Amino acid sequence: MSNDTNGNGVIETVKSKKKKINNKFYEKELEHLQTEMVKLQEWVRQKGLKVVAIFEGRDAAGKGGVIKRITERLNPRIAHVVALGTPTEKEKTQWYFQRYVPHLPAAGEMVLFDRSWYNRAGVERVMGFCTDEDYEEFMRTCPEFERMLTRSGIILIKYWFSVSDEEQEKRFQARTQDTKKFWKLSPMDLESRSRWMEYSRAKDDMFKYTDIKEAPWYAVNADNKKRARLNCMRHLLSMIPYEDLTPPPVELPERQADTGYIRPPMSSMTMVPEYYD
Repeated sequence: MSNDTNGNGVIETVKSKKKKINNKFYEKELEHLQTEMVKLQEWVRQKGLKVVAIFEGRDAAGKGGVIKRITERLNPRIAHVVALGTPTEKEKTQWYFQRYVPHLPAAGEMVLFDRSWYNRAGVERVMGFCTDEDYEEFMRTCPEFERMLTRSGIILIKYWFSVSDEEQEKRFQARTQDTKKFWKLSPMDLESRSRWMEYSRAKDDMFKYTDIKEAPWYAVNADNKKRARLNCMRHLLSMIPYEDLTPPPVELPERQADTGYIRPPMSSMTMVPEYYD
């Protein structure tokens, strides 16, 4: 099957069939990459870097799974995940980027946007939630907004997760069968199934205007979730040169000696029932 490219020649996804990744290898490599993420986090903290990673793509492309694996071992005080909901009536009257600015990182922080200001170029454009004038203004100002961010010292990394229509359909069907995943099927997700080509066109137009030198788009082939997770994590680590600043092993101090203090009996506390003996 041929590659799907945008107007700038950026490959959206590679449709070649690949065998499933070995689970043992996946777990081992994931552990290694998560260890490196902890090292990167410490480098960002100590050097006062400001990092923003944007995760965009098709519904059910696996963005949330990648973000979860990236942050699983990280300190939430340093690495924040931002997933904004529908804008409030007040936010709808603000400058479009205004609701995102408060979530940008201070020195020593990493922010991962699970969808971002690119909602305007995607779902808002396709679903008619913004006017043509709003959309055109976004396309004009977004590159300048991002250039302003990079000039201020923010490291901005943008990922597009590309999934084939066959794989997206497979994942949607799986969500209808798994009670733990029902919440992932929103009315917007269902509507997007009937607007596949419109979303493709919107994505290509978005790349045409916002794939800039200062903040290029990086496309991730997401048909295989595990492979996409490893590829994205490895690429993210490669984007920020870092050194291992892991502190030496901590030597625990001696525990305070018993001075005769008598603690209240456990029967005085309201205990959680021991359902599992």
